[in-house]
Amino acid sequence: MAQVDEVASAMSEVTLADTSTVPCVDTNSEDAHITIGATVPTGFEFTAAAEVEEKLGCPCKISKDRGKIYFDIKKDGLAQVHRLRSVDNLFVIVKEFTDFPFKETKEDALKDLQDLVAKLPWEKALSAWELNNSLKKRKKRKKAGYPGKERKQPMAVTGAEISGEEGGDKEQSGGSLEKGSLEDEESGLCKDQDSPTVIQHPREEDAPAKSSGEMQEPPTSQASSEAEAQGSQHSGNDADTPPDSDGKDNGTASDNCNVLKFRVTCNRSGDKHSFTSNDAARDFGGAVQDHFQWKADMTKFDVEVLLNISFNEMVVGIALTEESLHRRNITHFGPTTLRSTLAYGMLRLCDLQPSDVIIDPMCGTGSIPIEGVNEWPGCFFLAGDNNKQAVNRTGSNIQSLLRKHQSPESAQLGLPIDAVHWDISSLPLREGSVDVIVTDMPFGKRMGSKKKNWDLYPACLREMSRVCRAGTGRAVLLTHDRKCFIKALAKAGHLWRKMHTVWVNIGGLHAGVYLLKRTSNDSTKEMQEGSQTANPAPCPKEE
Repeated sequence: MAQVDEVASAMSEVTLADTSTVPCVDTNSEDAHITIGATVPTGFEFTAAAEVEEKLGCPCKISKDRGKIYFDIKKDGLAQVHRLRSVDNLFVIVKEFTDFPFKETKEDALKDLQDLVAKLPWEKALSAWELNNSLKKRKKRKKAGYPGKERKQPMAVTGAEISGEEGGDKEQSGGSLEKGSLEDEESGLCKDQDSPTVIQHPREEDAPAKSSGEMQEPPTSQASSEAEAQGSQHSGNDADTPPDSDGKDNGTASDNCNVLKFRVTCNRSGDKHSFTSNDAARDFGGAVQDHFQWKADMTKFDVEVLLNISFNEMVVGIALTEESLHRRNITHFGPTTLRSTLAYGMLRLCDLQPSDVIIDPMCGTGSIPIEGVNEWPGCFFLAGDNNKQAVNRTGSNIQSLLRKHQSPESAQLGLPIDAVHWDISSLPLREGSVDVIVTDMPFGKRMGSKKKNWDLYPACLREMSRVCRAGTGRAVLLTHDRKCFIKALAKAGHLWRKMHTVWVNIGGLHAGVYLLKRTSNDSTKEMQEGSQTANPAPCPKEE
């Protein structure tokens, strides 16, 4: 949280950088309203909207295209947006069309997209992008060990999060809203089967792709191609310009250094479009290049223009984040590390109160308790796992968090969090000593197996009911093995009552987040009866 506060305070003090490479815009009006779009974990749109209304005090609109929300803020409040914990990526809206008249023929539809570029109100969005970009430069200069010279990081060319429940096809082209995130489409969507075309910029060869550090969601075969913007008249800018006779570069080379680089990312859903996302990104990007005289670059870009098309709705925007904001706490990753934004959504369902004791009995790398201690420092969080390596990773992540909170001028302060090596079926905790249990249960795919889950899930619910406070205790459990969980919950129905279910998309898997309430029934009797059933008394011999 300290790093987020530092970033927000830096943004509030920042001044706009040189604007010679962008159109002249009015950046003095701090009261001007801008519309911000954000991608959020699929299924937690209402949770993200509630956080926006609570922290920013502005109404929030939930998009029909799942996984996106929109809200209006003043430009001077842009710093507060980076404090949100439930959003993955941010972008500023150039223009939103609720009913765009897409033509039936491919040529006419793409021609309309090209003509649209010159009619769009780019000024506000570019002003917000400038403010956000100046923050990133200021932040890099403040990093220890990197004084002075700044280095632009190459971007990953991976798939984007594309969420949706409605029928029709869904595809993505030209990059990603969430770079490095590997979350896929909802099951039941029909993907576009066209072979994606990758047209790379000549300078892309020297840019290594940034690998994803978190592997919660497996990659799939969705379309993720870079559509090179048209405009061959600018191709001469790619070549090196020979120096003058006195050894200095001529003016053309100097001008090329000041030209912004861009790419266009198109996310399309719907089955009634006559064009693909590759077609839209290519033609729209060509018109953007002609309009602004920018240079196309698929990896080392300065500006990412977003074109989100959902059936007859279309949103044009400019990205404000280079990588997902969920990469904020975890430094040591495991095979099934949970995203911080999803962990925040699960914790928010619990309605945590000060002094609550929260445990994650199957913590993995500790995403849930680490996210919780950042947002709810008045609670105590205890993480545990039966895998020693997972506990060590959690400890390393806690140490990284402590270093972030440590101030050079003051002594190191502790945080209300700890990690323990234990067995979920026999927790070293007293009865009724825990207020809330939040955990990501094994799906039976990467960790464990569905066969083992039939024994594991009932044992987990019994042990959780023992340590959880009767009458007021809550549990939020995430699992993909819904059949096994429902069976186990039915057996423990007198101990747990299901209050709410949130359906989420995790790497293309349709998983459920279950909010349970602990009943006032005594779990000790049930466990004793279960023990007697498992070890029946020997029958007396007949005489």
